[in-house]
Amino acid sequence: MEAKAHITVQEWIDHGGLDGRATTNDGLLETHRRFCELLPDEMLWVENPDTGERLQVLPGELREHDAQVGRHIGISPGSIPRFMGRFERGYSGLGKLDSILATAAAHHRLLYIHPFLDGNGRVARLMSYAMLRQTLGTGDVWSIARGLARNVESYKAHLNNCDLPKRNDLDGRGTLSEESLAEFEKFFLNTCIDQVDFMEELMQPRKLRARAKVWCDEEIASGDLPTKSDRVIGALLDRGELNRAEVSDILGVSDRSSQRITRALLDKGVIKSRSTRSPFELAFPAAIAARWLPGLFPER
Repeated sequence: MEAKAHITVQEWIDHGGLDGRATTNDGLLETHRRFCELLPDEMLWVENPDTGERLQVLPGELREHDAQVGRHIGISPGSIPRFMGRFERGYSGLGKLDSILATAAAHHRLLYIHPFLDGNGRVARLMSYAMLRQTLGTGDVWSIARGLARNVESYKAHLNNCDLPKRNDLDGRGTLSEESLAEFEKFFLNTCIDQVDFMEELMQPRKLRARAKVWCDEEIASGDLPTKSDRVIGALLDRGELNRAEVSDILGVSDRSSQRITRALLDKGVIKSRSTRSPFELAFPAAIAARWLPGLFPER
């Protein structure tokens, strides 16, 4: 049920829900609220290990009780608003390179603050996903959360090390170990690269054009698509989107003929458009997923 809620909130992020707000107090509270509201009431309670008291997790609200996870003791509830304010100032409005490097640091620092009674790990992974999505333009194709889940023991070990006090005067200027944070940065970025490589191997984007061309040729030969339909698909693979006025020039046909070709492709669900005037985009319908992306969607 938590995984299903995570997927739902990630879809909200994919539609721009956290654009420009991933590390803001407002954005983090909303992420927590959206996640927790998808869970049943019985999953929104935690127990104080010392007193046995049951405490309710309030969606989208900062904790008002002490919290401990393993060896880590969260900061006092009264300090959380001040820490969250510093967090937002430190990690918002950064340049591209700094934003990439800051993702891992923000990930640990949010967990160190432990702003919520429960759900902090989910919020941190969703925040990191949103930061990388906006900075790198991932196209929602890969998720850091999957990579961290595949290396959960190393992930937890690095987070624990980042909680350690600095070793000596050369280990950063703050109270925590900067060397440990740098090691977590390396682990985090290598995990990102691993996930990019994994999805690239599955999707084989360099072969997508050839697979799409074979499919188009078969559809044209069977009479299900007009001649030159493959050129529209090829142009979209090159550009990402195609203005309606450009189609006739690319195909070397009249406006009426170009409209007939794009209408056939729209009917097939291979291309899409948000309105009658918006540019065309590739749609990747499920019916042909196994033909175009066989690594992701194998034949039944």
